[in-house]
Amino acid sequence: MKKILSILIAIMLMTVSQSVFAYTFTAVSPSGHTLYYDIVAGHAEVVRPGTGNSYYNYVTGDLVIPDSVTYNGNVYAVTVLATIDGSYGPFYNCSGLTSVTIPNTVTRIGNSAFVNCRGLNSVTIPNTVTNIGNSAFLDCSGMTSITIPNSVTRIGNSAFENCSGLTLVTIGTSVTNIGNYAFRNCS
Repeated sequence: MKKILSILIAIMLMTVSQSVFAYTFTAVSPSGHTLYYDIVAGHAEVVRPGTGNSYYNYVTGDLVIPDSVTYNGNVYAVTVLATIDGSYGPFYNCSGLTSVTIPNTVTRIGNSAFVNCRGLNSVTIPNTVTNIGNSAFLDCSGMTSITIPNSVTRIGNSAFENCSGLTLVTIGTSVTNIGNYAFRNCS
């Protein structure tokens, strides 16, 4: 009995000590990066990069997010850069990420999507994105310019806060809501 109890406790401790997240499948992007996806309401959402079941997988270099992915013989449009458990965005802390090309199938850049991507200097936001979430680009100090397309209606709270390298921001004509501190400390 003691041996079984010891084994159960060891298994529970191993499970608790690992930071895991839910995902449906992985696929390799056109830029060669492995990305994790969830299927939600018939479309795919990017939830994490890298390999292994951990929050601590980082993308470096230039990332091209695909417009669609195939899973179990079905093709899904990639429409959202999601937020995990309401806190971590898919590219959280990817400080070696230098550029991102978002496909024209994406409609929402989720909360905290690129938090602390300090090396990020180029982002292409397509004219299909309608919502840039809270803290989406928080602490991306390497960004020098950003063009927010006409399709965007909402820029969330702290979306570009502490992007101290920003010298040029172009905001599209459809923006009706700019959240608190959206451009705070963008000297």
